[in-house]
Amino acid sequence: MDIATVVGLVLAQILILGSIMMGAGLQAFVDVPSIVIVFGGTIAATMVSFPMNKFTATVKVVKKTFMYVLASLPEQIESMAEFAALARREGLLALEEKLETVEDPFLVKGLRLVVDGFPPEVVRDILGTDLYTMQERHAVGKCVLDKMGEIAPAMGMLGTLIGLVTMLKNLSDPSQIGSGMAVALLTTFYGAYLSNIILLPMACKLDQRKKEETLIRSTMIEGIVAIQNGDKPAMVKEKLKAFLPPAVRDAMDEKAKE
Repeated sequence: MDIATVVGLVLAQILILGSIMMGAGLQAFVDVPSIVIVFGGTIAATMVSFPMNKFTATVKVVKKTFMYVLASLPEQIESMAEFAALARREGLLALEEKLETVEDPFLVKGLRLVVDGFPPEVVRDILGTDLYTMQERHAVGKCVLDKMGEIAPAMGMLGTLIGLVTMLKNLSDPSQIGSGMAVALLTTFYGAYLSNIILLPMACKLDQRKKEETLIRSTMIEGIVAIQNGDKPAMVKEKLKAFLPPAVRDAMDEKAKE
């Protein structure tokens, strides 16, 4: 579970609801037709923009903004060094016994290819293709969320125009102008809320997830190929530490000295 995503969303709701309750009250900000126009219109327009399979697949990809179970990069490097030590000590076939303890499907696949005797260049190509398809899935998910974030304010403006037209038709009754204007502006509020509090931040987080997962997967590929080539555990660790930021690398070195 990604705490930052959950805390950020909850905090945003608290701040917005708090300001509403201290002002006109929650009831003044609830208008069913406006909600239907903004939320329903955003979904409908997005479905027009993308094939149905890509639209529905986005739900699974968006889960990564909340659920993130990949190991940290330093932990992954230590794990790859342990696999390298086992392979040098007992041979590559010994890795097969450890596969049941590995949770990451990508790493399991890579080690399985090594155990099955695939050449290093083939292993790199297969895993590289898997990495590319993962990046494409994330890119599509981000594109869908970006498009929804772009459409939502436009739908809010569309609802506002509908409300203004309705209000202008009732100018003969001045008592209706204030309430009519309030309802018209609610759709703009809903559109801005949906876009800037939910959709665009989630698209940004998904892009970060893609970069983090790409970095870890790239580290795994280099580690798996190094293990297959028979590199020493210390050499494997040094190769993979190049993926770390300098501060994290130094902290890892200090921990190793203790």
